[in-house]
Amino acid sequence: MRLKRIPYRLIGITTAALLAAGCGEKPPAMAPHTPEVGVVTLAPAAVPVVAELTGRTSAFLDAQVRARVDGIVLRREFTEGSVVRAGQRLYKIDPAPYIAQLNNAKASYAKAQANLVSTSAQAERYKVLVASNAVSKQDYDNAVAALGQAEADVAAVKAAIDTAQINLGHTEVTSPISGQTGISQVTPGAYVQAAQATLMVTVQQLDPMYVDLTQSSLDGLKLRRQIQEGRLATNGPNAAKVTLILEDGRVYSEQGRLQFSDVTVDPTTGSVTVRAVFPNKDRVLLPGMFVRARVEEGVNPNALVVPVQGVTHDQKGTALAMVVDKDNKVAMRPLVTSGTHGQNWVVNSGLNPGDRVIVEGIDKARPGTEVKAVPAHLPEAPADATAAAPASGAAGG
Repeated sequence: MRLKRIPYRLIGITTAALLAAGCGEKPPAMAPHTPEVGVVTLAPAAVPVVAELTGRTSAFLDAQVRARVDGIVLRREFTEGSVVRAGQRLYKIDPAPYIAQLNNAKASYAKAQANLVSTSAQAERYKVLVASNAVSKQDYDNAVAALGQAEADVAAVKAAIDTAQINLGHTEVTSPISGQTGISQVTPGAYVQAAQATLMVTVQQLDPMYVDLTQSSLDGLKLRRQIQEGRLATNGPNAAKVTLILEDGRVYSEQGRLQFSDVTVDPTTGSVTVRAVFPNKDRVLLPGMFVRARVEEGVNPNALVVPVQGVTHDQKGTALAMVVDKDNKVAMRPLVTSGTHGQNWVVNSGLNPGDRVIVEGIDKARPGTEVKAVPAHLPEAPADATAAAPASGAAGG
């Protein structure tokens, strides 16, 4: 068997390595690997300023149908909970006493008319006779006065007839508005009184529907100051968009609009009422429901937004973000946020335009370590993404 010859160069390298190991020397370590992280570079963006307010729904029109005459209810002419039209008859009160009053007033009118004819003729005769001194001036004056009283009696009786007709008409209780009826408060046979204004039923118009929201006067003051300073651009109070969140957490399908904001601050709560109006053709909203509303009050053209992946929270709830500085080293920044917009946090302070925020590979980054920053590959936000709750005056962590 023929042995292969080993080059002297390899023998020398191996010998040197063995001698170095025997003397306690270690081979040189390899250079550490620089971790790669995905970053987004912050730039100002236009973000709607949204305030989340709480409130309750109320009917667009709310009519309490009450008795306007005294009497016994003969019948109810509607089904509880049904939709009625304006002018539709709801109850029938016993009209007999009011028919009698009307007939009595008509009889009094006939009597007053007959008296008026008699006194008018007498006054005409006395007018001729007094000219020839056939009757005294006093008799003529008495005849003229009797004529005036007869005319007044006729006018009074006419008014009595009108009153009797009005009262008779009130025995037919009609709906003042078109809407949905509630529970009937009286039944046939019940006695109702005009003096007590007996409540008979409530009719409510539910489409559209009011939503009365409460906003603190402080938030309203901050909003007005931001507008005056030019930091917020508004589209006008009538163009503000309102999104409703129902009691079960679902977003109401219809978009609302602001109608007005009260100008008086409640001294007990320090809040003002903001009223919005919503379509309600499917009767999803009912009066008295507790709801939350997101009111788009304006647009902040210079907002800074950070993807939600790039914001973490410590045990105290403080929002934190990792940034890559100009030396490619990681730094930790505490943030103050004001809610979310789509898939991003809206940052009030803690970051500046141009900062590179780590959103991918955060687990590889440690404050003070050097990293290699590359643009992050983030999924596109859905087209219908909406703002969650960036409140105009809220300070978050």
